[in-house]
Order: sequence, then structure tokens, then C-alpha cells
Amino acid sequence: MSSSIDTRFYYLHNFRKALAWIGDRHADLLDAREEAFLQTFDALPWSAQALLMRMIMRKGVHFRASKLNYEEIGCCRQAATALIANGWVLDDAPLPLDALLALLRKDEIVSSFAAQLSDHRARKDELLAQLALHFEDSQPFASWCPTLDDALYSLTIDDLSERLRLMFFGNLRQEWSEFVLADLGIFRYESVDFPADSRALRCRADVDDYLHLQRCREAFEAGEASAELLALIDNRHYANPYIAERRAKLLFRIGQHLERAANFELALQVYANSGYGAARQRRIRVLERTLRHQEAFELASQAVAEAISDGELQLAERALVRLSRHLGLPAQKRGKAQAPARLDLQLPKTPMLAVERLVQQHLQCSDAPVHYVENTLICGLFGLLCWPAIFAAVPGAFFHPFQHGPADLLTAEFYARRRELFADCLAQLDDDRYRDSIRQTYRDKFGIQSPFVHWGVLSETLLEQALDCLPAAHLQAWFRRLLGDIQANRSGMPDLIQFWPEEKRYRMIEVKGPGDRLQDNQRRWLAFCAEHGMPVDVCYVQWADA
Repeated sequence: MSSSIDTRFYYLHNFRKALAWIGDRHADLLDAREEAFLQTFDALPWSAQALLMRMIMRKGVHFRASKLNYEEIGCCRQAATALIANGWVLDDAPLPLDALLALLRKDEIVSSFAAQLSDHRARKDELLAQLALHFEDSQPFASWCPTLDDALYSLTIDDLSERLRLMFFGNLRQEWSEFVLADLGIFRYESVDFPADSRALRCRADVDDYLHLQRCREAFEAGEASAELLALIDNRHYANPYIAERRAKLLFRIGQHLERAANFELALQVYANSGYGAARQRRIRVLERTLRHQEAFELASQAVAEAISDGELQLAERALVRLSRHLGLPAQKRGKAQAPARLDLQLPKTPMLAVERLVQQHLQCSDAPVHYVENTLICGLFGLLCWPAIFAAVPGAFFHPFQHGPADLLTAEFYARRRELFADCLAQLDDDRYRDSIRQTYRDKFGIQSPFVHWGVLSETLLEQALDCLPAAHLQAWFRRLLGDIQANRSGMPDLIQFWPEEKRYRMIEVKGPGDRLQDNQRRWLAFCAEHGMPVDVCYVQWADA
């Protein structure tokens, strides 16, 4: 291809690279149909390849020829010939009435079905109701609309495309459009070495299991939470931890649905089978709601002894206080965290500004700037200092070039698998190297996707003020707490931070508007800061004109 064709067919060029990646790294996962697709696709004319890719990237499976206008492809009817010959596209697929009307403009519906419509001025959904009285069977587009000079092309490889996308990305959350966003410079990704055996799905059964759980999830989201669905989810053993985690999350969500529907016995069973981290706490709450206080007490005691996170410990200790009271047991003693300093303000209500912004404006001054950072500053500094550890080519962490972070980021193994790498990064806090290291990473990696660094918030001014005013010992403590439980601890940090650059000091400020209360994760962060002597105020705002 010439460079000009490369530019016009950028999306196809990327798709071909993805297919080559799959052929090289996932050949043992492919069935005969998928192998044949890779070989046959590569031999098609460029226009046919490009048209198929355009259709795959669009929503749905039915496309009118008149809507497939792409300059680089030319005549889509000619390009579609090879796709039809291979059976990847149909030009005579039977369409039900509702699918047909979704493809037609209202004026086309009226002109094509004037004889059957009693009210031509009705809304489109009402036109469907009128026509449903006259038509039941599906028909090809040409039979439905013989007077329209158009053709309909229907993809038959949606399932095959889904499997290939799953093998490449390791998930179905990402679409082929990731290529486009990367080419346009909207998203940039870190360059990571990919060992040949690095992939999320290790065998064909993993692909099947992932898709099985995806179909179960779709059924649940469509409103199904039957015993049959639960059996489909729970009667399989998932050897791949990546897929087992998806099963656990899905069962947890179903348990929450059953709990809200007051189906408490089944909710308890589903939570118990889930194995998801938060499921034990939900079981305690369900046992409390059903007045099974002794069982709840025993489970809460177990949670206190075996808590997997600060959040679970906090909730379990709180449950023991309530349950001890119900059971007539001696009151459970809980350590009382030191109360943070309190700041009370009366401010005029400004509808266009969030309360945090109002407090920021009120406290702002030239020699003590205030920034609205919430969770972004501490996480950003952590992400910059520990970039080499976060993006290390640990087996199974990265398996395609479009990952914004490692696949195991929120698992218990994330820190354990990189312990020495993180130790090297954090050691820089002991001898002042960290400032230069953070600055260099900021310059070198600016704009690259990261699970910790939010470039739009972390300006160079904010970065420099933070490096000047935040003690290394405080950074060390924050970063180690993050590593203890990334999922829970990268949220709940105070909203604002104020610096006094001349004095090399700071304070953080959690803002609460009228009627707002501290959330549990915020309480945990405030307690942690108090324990480590970090200056934090909780600012309570009342409206001056209330």
C-alpha cells in the first residue's frame, strides 16, 4: 500500500494488525471457522476488507447500502460482492417489522405502507403498532420496500467478530474503535513488552467460559434472576482466576438484586457462593434484616478476625456493636479515631458552582493557593513515582497494546507480584531522588493513559507545589496505604488541598455541604491522616441566606 492509502485505510490497517496478533499469539484458541476467516480475509480486495471492517465497527448487524458511503471504499455494492460470496454478509436476510422500521425514515414508512396506515401523522412507535396489525412474518428488505432504490446488507459474523475481539483485548468492554481513538491521538498507551505467552485467555475453554458468563450477565441485565440462570452460572468450575473473578462479581450483583427484592434466603445462598470480597458483609446485613442475630454475630466476628480490607473491618466492627446490643452481650469496644479539625463556613449559595468550588474560591489567596484535587493528586504522584512497577511486563498483566493499566491491578496479587519493583520506587523517598524521578516521568509520559494519573487535573504548577510542600514521609505513608488495597483506597481522599509554598506546608480539606455526611471511605482516610499527623480539616458549609 502507498502511504496515502495507509492514511485512508487506517482503521483497516489496525484491524489487520490485530488479526495478525491473534494469529501469532492465539492460534491454539482458534476453531476452523476462525482460522478460515483470517486466511480468507487477508486475500480479499482492499475495498471489501474495508467495508467489512466499517460494518463491524458500526452498531447493529443490518445496514442500508445508501448509508455505507465511504470515499476510500467507493461503490459499496461492488465491495460487498466478495463478502456475500463468503457468506459473511447477506443481501436477502429476512427482517422482522420492528427491525425494518428502525432502518427507515418516517417519510419512507408512510410512502411504503400508506395503504395499511390509519394515521400517517403518528409517531414512529405508533406507526409500528398500526403496521403490526397487518404484518407478522419477516421478509427481505426488497420485499418490504420494492419501491426504494436501496439494498440491505446484514452481517452474519457478529459472533465471530466478538470472539476475535475478546481474544485480542481479553475483554468485551473495549471496542475496535480503540484503534481509531489511538490513531487520532485521543488516547495514548504505554509501550509494554509482551511475552509470547502473555494473554488473558489461556485456552479455548476460557473463551467459551467468558462468553458464557457474558450471556448470563446480559440475561440478568435484561431482568432475569431465576434459579435456572443461577444454575447456569454456578454449575461450572472456572480454573482461570480472571474468569472466576467475573463469576464472583456477577453472582454478587445478582445477590444485591435478590436482597433488594426481599428474597433474603436466596440472596444469602448467592452471596455465600459468590466468593466476592464484599459478599460476606452483605450476608451479615441480610442476617440482621431477617433477625438471625446470632448467625450474624458469628459471621461478623469472623469478618473482624479475617478482614480482607479496612472497609470490611470497619463495617464488621460496627455490626458487632449493633448485634451485641440485640443479643444482650457486653458492649463491643471500638477504638475511637481522633476527630479531625473542624472548619465552619457560611457562604452565599451559587447554583452554578459545586460547594467544593465555593470553598476553594473562599480560601484562595496568592500566598496560599487552593486546588480541587479530591483523589487525583495523591494517586497521581503515586502513579508517576511508581510508573516502572505499574507498567512492568509481569506475565499476564499486559496482553494487547491498548491497555490503560495492568489487568491484575485490582487483585490481591498486584502488589505481591511486584513487591521488589515497588520497593525500588518507594526507596527514592528516602534520599530525595523522588522529586527528579516524578518530574522526569511527568515530562516523558505526559498524556499516556494511566490508572492513577489524571493529566487534566495534575498541572505542572500543582505538581511543583506538591513536591515542595508535601513531606516525603507523608507520601510514603499514602503510597503504602494505596498498595494495601488499591480498589478501596484510591477514593475517599479530601476534596481540597491548600499549600503555603513559602513555609513548605499544606493542609487537606474535606468539604461537606448542608445535610451531607462523611462516607465510610472518607472516615477511614481521615483516621489514617490523623494517625500519621497529616493536617486535615473537615469544612462544614451552611448557606448564608438559608
